Amino acid sequence: MTHRKTDLSPGNERSTAAAWLRRARALDRDDPLSAWREAFYWPRTPAGDRVLYFTGNSLGLQPRVTAQRVQDVLEAWATRGVDGHFSGERPFTTYHRPLAERLAPIVGAESREVTVMNSLTVNLHLLLTAFYRPEQGRFRILMEPHAFPSDTHVVSSHLALHGMDPETAILVPGDSDMLTDSALAAALGEHGEGVALGLVGGVNYWTGQFMDIGNITARLHDVGALAGWDLAHAAGNVPLKLHDWGVDFAAWCTYKYLNSGPGGPSAIFVHDRHTARPHVAGWWGVDLADRFRMDSTFRAAEGAEGWQLSNPSILMLAGLDAALDAFDAVGMAALREKSLLLTRFLEEALSERLPDDIEIITPSDPRQRGAQLSLRVVRADGRSVYDQLVQADVRCDWREPDIIRAAPVPLYNSFEDVARLVSHMEEAVL
Repeated sequence: MTHRKTDLSPGNERSTAAAWLRRARALDRDDPLSAWREAFYWPRTPAGDRVLYFTGNSLGLQPRVTAQRVQDVLEAWATRGVDGHFSGERPFTTYHRPLAERLAPIVGAESREVTVMNSLTVNLHLLLTAFYRPEQGRFRILMEPHAFPSDTHVVSSHLALHGMDPETAILVPGDSDMLTDSALAAALGEHGEGVALGLVGGVNYWTGQFMDIGNITARLHDVGALAGWDLAHAAGNVPLKLHDWGVDFAAWCTYKYLNSGPGGPSAIFVHDRHTARPHVAGWWGVDLADRFRMDSTFRAAEGAEGWQLSNPSILMLAGLDAALDAFDAVGMAALREKSLLLTRFLEEALSERLPDDIEIITPSDPRQRGAQLSLRVVRADGRSVYDQLVQADVRCDWREPDIIRAAPVPLYNSFEDVARLVSHMEEAVL
């Protein structure tokens, strides 16, 4: 995809906060996605102003259509009771199917390779029970630096269940904050024959690094290992081609960039070549034609749907159903194009306004990052700066030991939001 080169800086005008704000407003006037900002509810200050919200990487804003979609489910339950499983416009029994079909293009999958079920950590556990098959001499699991703690808990517990020591069985390439190509090549060159699989975050939660998923998957396959991905910070954020890249399995939550709501449902991807792989089973994975016969024979539904265990919360699925309307209308290509502009605008404004005070640890190459920039305060106390942002009704988030994360989300953040964030950071730092 080719992105237009847009001049983001104020140009010859003196680089003041006011100049950046004027430039931001000009960019917002030309932004074809600007109207989507009004499709979401915004947290408000005590005075009624919108909070500056940059934490869509933790919890996306609520779409205005969500309440009605949830109410529709409540109405179906109230008026149909148990008959709602098979009657009405959206029967409960098949409510998840169109959601999987709508998620598939967001992650670059065939619809049969995707299903919606459970929560993210539960799904990672279930996937590892199927894909982690340690053998003599091949038992290690590759992870990225600064992996999300829950991913480490999942991997460590599976290793322990197999009688292995996570300290020696988890392979983290290199010794830097980033997963570099050279460190990956060196680690697999030395230890590749002992690696059973990789479980890597598609976008690292701490650094914001967008991994080269296709390349890493291919390198793992080259040494005989499987490639699994946690896409919590990638789905709805960056372009993905899971099927074409040959990814073996993946899971993600839907409450961050996908805006399904607090604790919203997770989804999984299982490549076509693996859907018949032995896995833990439950009655919701039985083909619908046989499911309610209630016999003990497990005849799996086609594709990833056969990996379901139990009936999902339809109320939570309704939140996801509502949230996907925006993605259907806008598409990932347009979201990515604006996201690249937003992060470049933030990067350039910070570099000009606070060159000696803020270090951006997220890669500068836009191909290696999504919406999030991870910021380290250099000449002041980072936690104090973060606390001052909170007091100023700016919502970023803090990750120990010293990182402020800011994620301008293209569906609802504006360039003016970004300019105001930089101004507040300047006031907090100086």
